[in-house]
Order: sequence, then C-alpha cells, then structure tokens
Amino acid sequence: MQFLRRQRDAAGRLDEDWQPRLYGRLVVLGLLIAYVVAFIFENTKHVAVHFVLFTTHVSIVWLILLNLALGAVGGILLAQLERRRRRRRAAQ
Repeated sequence: MQFLRRQRDAAGRLDEDWQPRLYGRLVVLGLLIAYVVAFIFENTKHVAVHFVLFTTHVSIVWLILLNLALGAVGGILLAQLERRRRRRRAAQ
C-alpha cells in the first residue's frame, strides 16, 4: 500500500513538515461531523409511526437512521444471495 506510506528524504528520515493528505482528511472529517450535528438538530420533530397493531411516536432522525440501517442490511443480504446464486450457476 504505497499511498499510505509517508515520504522519506535521502537520509531515510520521515518528512513530517507538511502532510496535505492528513489535513485534507481532518477538514473532511470536521465537515462531516458538522453536517451530522446539523442533521440531528434539524430533524428533532416527533412523528407518529403507524404499524398494523400499534402506533408509536418517534423523532424523525431516529426514523431516518433506522431506515438507513435496514436498507444497508438488506442490501448486504441481497448481495450475498446474488453471489451465492452466481457460484451455484458457475459450479453447474
């Protein structure tokens, strides 16, 4: 993994003066954290969720995050199912 290694000078010392990749990652991480905090504060309203047998009240942010998690798990499971089907077809 050549791109993860820091550059060395002619004497073999690490160049630790300016690390643009590190600072870029820190800026992106900071922006991502600010976006998540703003997302949570903007979606604090409570809504009613109606299931077949009962109704519950939940904050919109939790509803969005629950749907995101369910979609990710469903996508992973469907990808595994498709991979299994392809293996079976290749074995036949």
